[in-house]
Amino acid sequence: MPALARGVSVIRIAVDCMGGDFGPAVTVPACAAFAAACPQAQLLLVGQPQALAALPAALSPDRCRVVPASEVVTMDDPVEVALRRKKDSSMRVAIAQVKDGAADVAVSAGNTGALMAIARYVLKTLDGIDRPAIATQLPNAAGGATTVLDLGANVDCSAEHLLQFALMGSALVAAGGRDNPSVGLLNIGEEVIKGNEVIKRAGQLLREAAARGLLNFYGNVEGNDIFKGTTDIVVCDGFVGNVALKTSEGLASMIGAFLREEFSRGWYARAVAAAAWPVLMRLKRRVDHRRYNGAALLGLRGLVFKSHGAADVFAFEQALRRAYDAAHAGLLDRVQHRIAPTLAWLQTMPVAPSPACP
Repeated sequence: MPALARGVSVIRIAVDCMGGDFGPAVTVPACAAFAAACPQAQLLLVGQPQALAALPAALSPDRCRVVPASEVVTMDDPVEVALRRKKDSSMRVAIAQVKDGAADVAVSAGNTGALMAIARYVLKTLDGIDRPAIATQLPNAAGGATTVLDLGANVDCSAEHLLQFALMGSALVAAGGRDNPSVGLLNIGEEVIKGNEVIKRAGQLLREAAARGLLNFYGNVEGNDIFKGTTDIVVCDGFVGNVALKTSEGLASMIGAFLREEFSRGWYARAVAAAAWPVLMRLKRRVDHRRYNGAALLGLRGLVFKSHGAADVFAFEQALRRAYDAAHAGLLDRVQHRIAPTLAWLQTMPVAPSPACP
């Protein structure tokens, strides 16, 4: 359970310090920066003790402790290896801290497939949830962010899965302070008659859920609506969601490359680029995917957040902040509260079976 649900003000975060492309070189400085900015957090640094021997001064013993783990899940490890053979990995030990009640939330930049499999195996799913989903924010033109799920955990989804994602996404956004967030179903057009049979069926279920007062369904939305900010939440399968995520990440890189190219040209191009610099930098900052780093794994009996594997110190710190905010807002309780009224209804639906956990 989240710490605040037990009346405890401190939020405890278990950090997989060995995960991601850079391991402790990024995760430890990010933890130090986060600890300095967030005095109500305690950190459990999970990893190989020799790699965590020299910690920054900001990570004092009263604010953090090292939890030893002898193994590391690499970015190339198959799910079977991570789940069956590396039972003392920093990823698994970090998640186990949540299960055992030692931490309120776990954060890892490691292998996404392994993280989802281990989290699901260790924590199990909530009642009424067949498949966990990955949710994060993408910047939009309205000056805020659109929460999109699923982002890759489930490539093939049934209509019932998309309904579950909508309910969980609503709880996530509501936990961030947005009352009655709007939900859009990603489709090839706004019309009800468009889309494949799964999408049409999902639309029917979402309309029925809205009629029951379970969520605020806007209707079908298209890909450009994600970045317009038409709805607070956009629901889609993991294949489409992952493509949208990578497209968003590429936009900031494109802007940076454009600026470098312009400044490498003649004096006139440099002068024009310099004049536009403040506007371009504000645009670059708005679409900078590092600011939105940190995806929630929703539907589990515990809180787990996924950082981008290539995250730098700034980006990983943002993931820690999102994890802290979710635990502080009691996200797990909110998801359970959102799902509870739908249990009897959901259980009457023929949900497609999920792969069995090893």
